[in-house]
Amino acid sequence: MSKKYDVAIIGGGIGGLMSAYRLLEKNPGLSLCILEKGPALTKRFCPIIAKKSDVCVSCPSCSIMEGMAGAGAFSDGKYVISTEYGGWLTEFLSPETVIRYIEEADGILVSFGATTERFQPDNELKKLCIMHDLHMNQAQVKHLGTDSNFETMRKLIQSLEPKCEIISEACVTDVNKDSHQVFYIKKGIEKSVTADTVIFAVGRAGNDFFSKWCLRNSVPLQNKQVDVGVRVELPAMVWEDFSKKIYEPKIWYRSKRYGDITRMFCFNERGNVVMENANGVMTVNGHAYRDEARKTENSNFALLSTTNFTQPFKAPVEYARQVAYLANLISGGSVLVQRLGDLINGRRTDEKRLRASTTRPTLNAVPGDLSLCMPKRQLDNIIETLYALNEIAPGTSNHDTLLYGVECKYYSARPKCEDFEIDGCKDIYAIGDGAGVTRSLSQAAANGLYVADKISGRLLK
Repeated sequence: MSKKYDVAIIGGGIGGLMSAYRLLEKNPGLSLCILEKGPALTKRFCPIIAKKSDVCVSCPSCSIMEGMAGAGAFSDGKYVISTEYGGWLTEFLSPETVIRYIEEADGILVSFGATTERFQPDNELKKLCIMHDLHMNQAQVKHLGTDSNFETMRKLIQSLEPKCEIISEACVTDVNKDSHQVFYIKKGIEKSVTADTVIFAVGRAGNDFFSKWCLRNSVPLQNKQVDVGVRVELPAMVWEDFSKKIYEPKIWYRSKRYGDITRMFCFNERGNVVMENANGVMTVNGHAYRDEARKTENSNFALLSTTNFTQPFKAPVEYARQVAYLANLISGGSVLVQRLGDLINGRRTDEKRLRASTTRPTLNAVPGDLSLCMPKRQLDNIIETLYALNEIAPGTSNHDTLLYGVECKYYSARPKCEDFEIDGCKDIYAIGDGAGVTRSLSQAAANGLYVADKISGRLLK
């Protein structure tokens, strides 16, 4: 017998949590449940981050990617207060509305302990970039920090626990679009709940499940771009002229050779390169802590080449996964690291060459050759961009700059919706990164609040 709720939210990331917070704030008597595939936040544990293992041990559920608070729980915790980047919400809502909801979500996070410090845009740095044919997006940015962000999210979830039912380690397998029965598996047993309203807030980790659900239910999907590239690691002082002023340099470059866009983002000052398990495929990412004792001598950032596929190709996510899988295959189930100088000279980085590097790696990756797994076009774009970035931050294209691969950012196929209500699925909504609408903490949070307000308005009527 399915337990009945007013609202069921699939996914416990920031989008789902903000939806739950606002719905319960405006409708105190509402019955609501959150179904999350991964563990409770306090039970999320990564052996690599905890220094218990040097390699991924393939946990049943990757605590970096899945669990309450979503992938953002272990992210660098950058909160972008801008519409220049971070998602595509302005395709659905006015920029003023998006900023208003971003600020409202920030106010909620601050009430649970998030920092109020904001890094401001800097036109002098933007001008420096333009002088070298580089283009920097501007925003107010808050660095919540991997450690402080975790604690903020813990307090937010703790505030929700007495007001709704949170079912963690619940792998949703299907949703009946007519009856709104949500089927899930917990500890090997199939169960279900039913709700008047269902919100898909599955995040990037749930994009494969959600896309397949849309196809089974004849919901049209629109493919988004796919980004393939590397995580760059170098001495922190190389980029401190930028990081001390704006924290995150968000820079893009159009290659002269192909005319492709390569973008620098997810900057982590004095941070760590980390490994993620995305449904069995190992990729790289970066973290940075607010605690001075946990900072390193290096900074890192993603450098990704963007591809927009056209018909008849319809599997951009699988394309990116296959590129990353090749790196896993070559490295024996891990990720690769290579010195830029070795890549330029057409030779593999081995253990001896890595030990000779003046940039000491913060991740125990396998020394190797990225040219054996990454497509030539993307690799050419990345090398050309590194030389361009060296003009504004000398030292970026040094011989000992480390490149980890592969890093991918694939954005979920976007379902056809009307104001976030899925086409042909009454009272079923799709929000956040998993719906191909956002790609940041701030826009996912704003999307969650907006849809909650919409549902609240309907409930009050």
